[in-house]
Amino acid sequence: MSFSTENPAQAIAASMTPKFAVSYLRVSTRGQAERGGGADEGFSIPAQCEANKKKALSMGAIVGKEFVDRGASAKSADRPELQKMLEYVKENADRVDYVIVHKVDRLARNRGDDIDIMRALREYGVQLVSASESIDDTPAGMLLHGIMSSIAEFYSQNLATEVKKGMGEKVKNGGTASRAPLGYLNIRRVDEKGREERTVVLDEERAPLVKLAFEEYATGNWTISGLADYLADLGLTTRATPKVPSVPITQKALNALLIKPYYKGIVVYKGVEYPGSHPAIVSASLWQKVQEVLASHINGERTREHPHFLKGSLYCKNCGSRMIITYAKSGSGVRYPYFVCAGRHSKREKTCRQKAVLIDVIEERVRQIYDRYSLPADIREYLEKWLQGHIEEERKKYDIELDGLRREKDKLERKRKKLLEAHYNDAIPLDLLKSEQQKIAKQLAAIESQVTAHESTFADILRHLSEALELMEDCGKMYRVADDHIRRMMNQVIFSKLWVGADGEVTAEFAEPFRTLVNAAQVSTVYDKKEETRGTNVSTDRLPLLSRLCVIQNRLSDFFGNCLNNDFFGGDNWTRTSDLLRVKQAL
Repeated sequence: MSFSTENPAQAIAASMTPKFAVSYLRVSTRGQAERGGGADEGFSIPAQCEANKKKALSMGAIVGKEFVDRGASAKSADRPELQKMLEYVKENADRVDYVIVHKVDRLARNRGDDIDIMRALREYGVQLVSASESIDDTPAGMLLHGIMSSIAEFYSQNLATEVKKGMGEKVKNGGTASRAPLGYLNIRRVDEKGREERTVVLDEERAPLVKLAFEEYATGNWTISGLADYLADLGLTTRATPKVPSVPITQKALNALLIKPYYKGIVVYKGVEYPGSHPAIVSASLWQKVQEVLASHINGERTREHPHFLKGSLYCKNCGSRMIITYAKSGSGVRYPYFVCAGRHSKREKTCRQKAVLIDVIEERVRQIYDRYSLPADIREYLEKWLQGHIEEERKKYDIELDGLRREKDKLERKRKKLLEAHYNDAIPLDLLKSEQQKIAKQLAAIESQVTAHESTFADILRHLSEALELMEDCGKMYRVADDHIRRMMNQVIFSKLWVGADGEVTAEFAEPFRTLVNAAQVSTVYDKKEETRGTNVSTDRLPLLSRLCVIQNRLSDFFGNCLNNDFFGGDNWTRTSDLLRVKQAL
C-alpha cells in the first residue's frame, strides 16, 4: 500500500495509520487444532494466533483478517482457507500490507507451492512475514526464506519416508498399520514404564456377527443384499467416526468385508501379505470357501423367487441340475406347485427327461428318508462306546502325522519369508510375489484345516460325534415337528445333496460326519430284509445286536484313517450340528 508524499499533511497521516495484516494459521491434525497451549504451544491454533498478533504489533500493524486451516497438510496448496486468503489478498491488494504466518512451513512444505504463493503475494504488493523467523524483502531475508522453505520440504518428505518405513516394519512384525476393519477395535495401552502400545483387539459386540456373516455366506444360500439385511436385523452396524454416525451394515460394506484377508489373520500392505499378530475371526479354510462362493456369483446373484426349505438341496438325478419350483394351473384355475429340473426347464440339458414332481410328494419322500435313517438307541450306544475305546490307541498315529503337518507348515512359512526378503532385495517383481503368495496361502489353508482337525482334543471329537449321533436318533420325529427354517438347516447340515429320480423317488447323499454314521441304520435295514426273505420262523425283528455290530465294526475299521479329514471335521458343520441339537432339545 503506497501514498503520495507531495502533500506533507497526507504523508504525516499515512505514517500514523496502522498497517493492515492478514494472519494465516494451520495445523496438520485435528488434535493440534483442539489443543490450547502448554507443551504443544508451538503448534496449537491459539498459540500461533497470539504470536502472529504480537509480530503485527511490533511492526505497527493490526491483524484485520484471519484464516485458519484446521487439520490440513501443507503437502498441497489446495487448502480451502489458504485459497480464500489468497483470493482475499487479491481483492484487497490496495489495503493489505502483510501476510503473517507463525513459520514458513505453515504456508507450504514444498518449494513449488512456496514459489507460486510468493509470486502471487509480490504481484499483489504484499509482504510475507514470519512470526518466528527473520523473513523479509532484504537479500538476507529472501535467502533465509529459501533455506527455510527447502528445509520444510526436506522435513515433509523425510517424515513421509520415515512414516512409510515405520508402517512397513510394523506390518512385517504382524502389526496393523491403519484402522482395523469392522469386528476389531484399535486400542492404546500404556505399560508400567509409561510406554505406549497400540494394538488391535476383538470387538466383542461385532466380531461374533462378522464370523456369522462368513459362516452363512459360505453355505451359498445367501445373496449379499439378503445377508446384509439379515445381519442388520441382528444388530451389525458400522463404527461411528467424528463425521459419520454408526449405521446398519449395507450390501457394499458387507461385500468389502467378506474379501478382506485381515479376518483370517493376514495383513496386506502395498499388495504384499504378512502374517498378522491380531486374532483371526475366521479360519483360513472358511475364508477361502467364501471367496469361492463369491467367485461363483461373479455374474450376479438372484434372490429366490419361490422360497422353500428344500430349495438348494434337491438335484436332478438324470442330469445333475438343481431342482427349481414352478407352478401349473389346472382347468379350474387352481395353481399347483411342482419341483422341475432347471436344466430341462431352461432347455440347457437337451437329453434330460426328468418329469415335474408335486412339492407335496417330494416333501413326504424326504420325511421318509429321515424316518429311514433314524438311528436306533442301541446302535447309537454301541457306536459311542466303540469310538471311545478305539480313539486312545489311534492318538499316537495322529501325533506322528501332526508332526509332519507342522513341519510342512513351517517349511511353507519359511518359503513365504524368503519370498518377502527376495522382494525387498529387488530379486523378484511384485506380480510374481503376489502369485506365489496366493499359492502358499492356499497350501497353508489346507494344512491349517488338517492341523486344526488333528489338534482338536479327543474329548471335543467325542463330544461332537455324540452330538451328531444324538441328532440322528429320532431325526425323523424332529424333522416332522420342526418349522421350515429348521428343516432347511437340517437338510443343509445332514445332506450334501438330495437326488430326485425320474420316477420322483428321492435318494440321499449324506454330508460328513453323517455319511459314516448312518452306516448303522443301513446295516440294520439290510439285515431286516434278509431275515424277512428267508421264510424262517425267526422273529422279523432285527438280528441280535452283536451280529449287526460285527458288520458295522468292519465297515468302520478305517474310521479314523478315512474320516478324520477336512470334510469330516470341518468346523462349520460341527457348529451347525450343535445349533440343531439345541433346537432338538428345545423341541
